[in-house]
Amino acid sequence: MATMSVRVRIPSPLQPLTNSQPEVEATGETVRQVLADLELRYPGIQQRLYDDDGRLRRFVNLYVNDEDVRFLQGEDTVLAEGDQVSIVPAIAGGRGVRSGGTARPLWR
Repeated sequence: MATMSVRVRIPSPLQPLTNSQPEVEATGETVRQVLADLELRYPGIQQRLYDDDGRLRRFVNLYVNDEDVRFLQGEDTVLAEGDQVSIVPAIAGGRGVRSGGTARPLWR
């Protein structure tokens, strides 16, 4: 299998890591490999996407050509040349802070 070049859509909170680019190129045969390539090109992005155990954070959604990878093969979803991978933060209502608490941004 050849390594594929794909476009990756970057959400606004992560764009400081990609030199303010909303879309970047990355290579890999699978979504997992593309995300690893992003870390090589834009150090620090992996820390925002994965938890300390190496699992994709719960609030990070990944799409390949508008298809949620959770309904495909997850991070092992195979890519084709020219595919588009989108990183989309989950959106929830409210800040989830009870009285007296402080909220932390999800992406930091």
